[in-house]
Amino acid sequence: MKLTEIVEKLKQNQVVAYPTEAVFGLGCNPFSQSAVENLLILKQRPLEKGLILVAPELKFLLPFIDESKLQSEHWQRLQVQYERPITWVVPAHSEVPTFLTGRFNSIAVRLCRHPAVQMLCEQTGFALTSTSANLSGALPCQTADEVRSQFGLNFPVLDMCVGSANKPSEIRDLFTQQVLRSG
Repeated sequence: MKLTEIVEKLKQNQVVAYPTEAVFGLGCNPFSQSAVENLLILKQRPLEKGLILVAPELKFLLPFIDESKLQSEHWQRLQVQYERPITWVVPAHSEVPTFLTGRFNSIAVRLCRHPAVQMLCEQTGFALTSTSANLSGALPCQTADEVRSQFGLNFPVLDMCVGSANKPSEIRDLFTQQVLRSG
Protein backbone atom coordinates (compact mmCIF):
# COMPACT_ATOMS: atom_id res chain seq x y z
CA MET A 1 0.00 0.00 0.00
CA LYS A 2 0.98 3.59 -0.45
CA LEU A 3 1.99 5.86 2.41
CA THR A 4 -1.23 7.89 2.26
CA GLU A 5 -3.34 4.72 2.58
CA ILE A 6 -1.34 3.49 5.58
CA VAL A 7 -1.63 6.92 7.24
CA GLU A 8 -5.43 6.77 6.82
CA LYS A 9 -5.56 3.25 8.30
CA LEU A 10 -3.56 4.46 11.33
CA LYS A 11 -5.87 7.46 11.77
CA GLN A 12 -8.82 5.04 11.65
CA ASN A 13 -7.20 3.08 14.53
CA GLN A 14 -6.31 0.09 12.41
CA VAL A 15 -3.23 -2.11 12.73
CA VAL A 16 -0.66 -1.84 9.93
CA ALA A 17 2.77 -3.24 9.08
CA TYR A 18 5.67 -0.92 8.32
CA PRO A 19 9.43 -1.31 7.91
CA THR A 20 11.83 -0.49 10.74
CA GLU A 21 15.61 -0.69 11.04
CA ALA A 22 15.79 -4.51 10.72
CA VAL A 23 12.31 -6.05 10.35
CA PHE A 24 8.72 -5.09 9.68
CA GLY A 25 6.80 -3.92 12.70
CA LEU A 26 3.12 -4.13 13.50
CA GLY A 27 1.88 -0.79 14.65
CA CYS A 28 -1.11 1.31 15.51
CA ASN A 29 -2.17 4.50 17.26
CA PRO A 30 -0.94 4.14 20.88
CA PHE A 31 -3.72 6.46 22.08
CA SER A 32 -6.40 4.02 20.90
CA GLN A 33 -7.20 1.17 23.28
CA SER A 34 -9.21 -0.69 20.63
CA ALA A 35 -6.33 -0.44 18.13
CA VAL A 36 -3.81 -1.75 20.68
CA GLU A 37 -6.15 -4.56 21.73
CA ASN A 38 -6.57 -5.57 18.08
CA LEU A 39 -2.79 -5.54 17.69
CA LEU A 40 -2.33 -7.80 20.73
CA ILE A 41 -4.96 -10.24 19.44
CA LEU A 42 -3.42 -10.29 15.95
CA LYS A 43 0.07 -10.79 17.33
CA GLN A 44 -1.13 -13.27 19.99
CA ARG A 45 0.87 -11.18 22.47
CA PRO A 46 -0.03 -11.08 26.17
CA LEU A 47 -1.07 -7.66 27.52
CA GLU A 48 1.33 -8.07 30.47
CA LYS A 49 4.42 -7.76 28.24
CA GLY A 50 3.81 -4.14 27.24
CA LEU A 51 4.77 -2.61 23.92
CA ILE A 52 7.55 -0.57 22.37
CA LEU A 53 6.79 2.89 20.99
CA VAL A 54 8.83 4.30 18.11
CA ALA A 55 9.08 7.79 16.67
CA PRO A 56 11.65 9.82 14.73
CA GLU A 57 11.74 12.60 17.34
CA LEU A 58 11.42 12.78 21.09
CA LYS A 59 8.40 15.11 20.90
CA PHE A 60 6.20 12.17 19.81
CA LEU A 61 7.32 10.09 22.81
CA LEU A 62 7.08 12.76 25.53
CA PRO A 63 3.38 12.13 26.38
CA PHE A 64 4.37 8.63 27.52
CA ILE A 65 7.49 9.47 29.58
CA ASP A 66 7.57 10.60 33.22
CA GLU A 67 9.93 13.49 32.55
CA SER A 68 10.28 14.33 36.26
CA LYS A 69 12.42 11.22 36.79
CA LEU A 70 14.93 11.96 34.04
CA GLN A 71 18.12 13.96 34.38
CA SER A 72 20.17 15.53 31.59
CA GLU A 73 22.34 12.41 31.17
CA HIS A 74 19.19 10.33 30.58
CA TRP A 75 17.86 12.74 27.97
CA GLN A 76 21.22 12.67 26.23
CA ARG A 77 21.30 8.85 26.25
CA LEU A 78 17.80 8.74 24.76
CA GLN A 79 18.70 11.04 21.87
CA VAL A 80 22.11 9.75 20.78
CA GLN A 81 22.23 8.04 17.40
CA TYR A 82 23.76 4.61 17.92
CA GLU A 83 25.26 2.26 15.33
CA ARG A 84 22.46 -0.23 15.97
CA PRO A 85 18.88 0.36 17.13
CA ILE A 86 18.48 0.67 20.90
CA THR A 87 15.15 0.71 22.70
CA TRP A 88 15.20 2.32 26.14
CA VAL A 89 12.97 1.34 29.05
CA VAL A 90 11.96 4.60 30.73
CA PRO A 91 9.56 5.57 33.55
CA ALA A 92 6.05 5.80 32.17
CA HIS A 93 3.93 8.88 32.77
CA SER A 94 1.27 8.08 35.40
CA GLU A 95 -1.51 8.48 32.84
CA VAL A 96 -0.11 5.93 30.37
CA PRO A 97 -2.60 3.05 30.26
CA THR A 98 -1.71 -0.54 31.10
CA PHE A 99 -2.65 -1.63 27.59
CA LEU A 100 0.69 -0.01 26.62
CA THR A 101 2.82 -0.65 29.72
CA GLY A 102 1.58 -4.13 30.57
CA ARG A 103 2.53 -5.11 34.11
CA PHE A 104 5.24 -2.45 34.30
CA ASN A 105 5.39 1.18 35.48
CA SER A 106 7.79 1.84 32.63
CA ILE A 107 7.53 1.96 28.86
CA ALA A 108 9.96 1.04 26.10
CA VAL A 109 10.70 3.80 23.57
CA ARG A 110 13.02 4.11 20.59
CA LEU A 111 13.99 6.95 18.33
CA CYS A 112 13.70 5.32 14.93
CA ARG A 113 14.97 7.31 12.01
CA HIS A 114 13.80 4.91 9.32
CA PRO A 115 12.10 7.01 6.62
CA ALA A 116 8.85 5.03 6.93
CA VAL A 117 8.56 5.72 10.67
CA GLN A 118 9.48 9.35 10.13
CA MET A 119 6.80 9.87 7.47
CA LEU A 120 4.11 7.92 9.33
CA CYS A 121 4.62 9.81 12.60
CA GLU A 122 4.81 13.20 10.91
CA GLN A 123 1.64 12.57 8.91
CA THR A 124 -0.40 11.02 11.76
CA GLY A 125 0.93 13.25 14.53
CA PHE A 126 1.63 10.37 16.93
CA ALA A 127 4.23 7.75 17.83
CA LEU A 128 3.63 4.16 16.69
CA THR A 129 3.43 0.97 18.65
CA SER A 130 6.09 -1.42 17.44
CA THR A 131 6.22 -5.17 17.77
CA SER A 132 7.77 -7.43 15.18
CA ALA A 133 5.46 -8.42 12.34
CA ASN A 134 5.12 -12.16 12.74
CA LEU A 135 2.64 -14.67 14.02
CA SER A 136 3.52 -16.43 17.26
CA GLY A 137 6.37 -18.88 16.59
CA ALA A 138 7.19 -17.54 13.11
CA LEU A 139 10.25 -15.51 12.17
CA PRO A 140 9.84 -11.70 11.96
CA CYS A 141 8.98 -10.51 8.46
CA GLN A 142 11.71 -8.70 6.54
CA THR A 143 9.72 -7.90 3.40
CA ALA A 144 6.22 -6.69 2.59
CA ASP A 145 5.58 -9.99 0.79
CA GLU A 146 6.48 -11.95 3.94
CA VAL A 147 3.97 -9.83 5.88
CA ARG A 148 1.28 -10.63 3.32
CA SER A 149 2.08 -14.36 3.46
CA GLN A 150 1.64 -14.40 7.25
CA PHE A 151 -1.24 -11.93 7.64
CA GLY A 152 -3.07 -12.15 4.31
CA LEU A 153 -2.95 -10.41 0.96
CA ASN A 154 -5.25 -7.59 2.10
CA PHE A 155 -3.34 -6.74 5.28
CA PRO A 156 -2.28 -3.06 5.23
CA VAL A 157 1.49 -3.08 4.75
CA LEU A 158 3.70 -0.17 3.69
CA ASP A 159 5.67 -1.23 0.62
CA MET A 160 9.14 -0.03 1.57
CA CYS A 161 12.36 -1.83 2.49
CA VAL A 162 13.64 -2.37 6.00
CA GLY A 163 16.83 -0.63 7.12
CA SER A 164 20.31 -2.10 7.20
CA ALA A 165 20.37 -3.34 10.82
CA ASN A 166 21.07 -7.06 11.14
CA LYS A 167 18.97 -7.66 14.25
CA PRO A 168 15.93 -6.14 15.97
CA SER A 169 16.69 -3.47 18.56
CA GLU A 170 18.56 -4.09 21.75
CA ILE A 171 16.48 -3.20 24.81
CA ARG A 172 18.21 -1.45 27.73
CA ASP A 173 17.21 0.15 31.00
CA LEU A 174 17.75 3.91 30.68
CA PHE A 175 19.08 4.32 34.24
CA THR A 176 21.33 1.26 34.65
CA GLN A 177 22.04 0.61 30.94
CA GLN A 178 21.45 -3.08 31.72
CA VAL A 179 20.71 -5.05 28.53
CA LEU A 180 17.25 -6.60 28.82
CA ARG A 181 17.26 -8.05 25.28
CA SER A 182 20.30 -8.43 23.07
CA GLY A 183 20.17 -6.78 19.69
